[in-house]
Amino acid sequence: MSVELLDGAIILGFIEDDEAFNGSVQDRFAYLDTNHDGQLSYSEMLKELQSLRMIETHFGIDVKPDPEELSHVYDSLFLQFDRDSNGAVDLEEFKAETKRMMLAMANDLGLLPVQMILDEDSFLKKAVDREVMKLKSNVSA
Repeated sequence: MSVELLDGAIILGFIEDDEAFNGSVQDRFAYLDTNHDGQLSYSEMLKELQSLRMIETHFGIDVKPDPEELSHVYDSLFLQFDRDSNGAVDLEEFKAETKRMMLAMANDLGLLPVQMILDEDSFLKKAVDREVMKLKSNVSA
């Protein structure tokens, strides 16, 4: 984990960089697809959904959520990814929903930078790393 400064423009830049965004999404999808069938089952996606820890913290403090409520949240999130409702998420569904979620984050952040604690392999961290590399190459040029 690291503390990073980011804003909506950094996230948008990452999403608009097809090579960076698509490569990151494909890598994450391949990592989650443990049986290598080109589809993410609910159990394969659950690991990713749990890593989001959306309702397990309150202002950074761990709280014990109701297991039934947590299960309902994970079920609902899986359904958002599974756009054709076939019980599995393919790469295109995964990419489309990841993009939609990141666009919503970018929109919510706007242009005001915020400090966030990011997991090293998160999409947001990859967006920040891309921006840092871009700035370094501009300085070198």
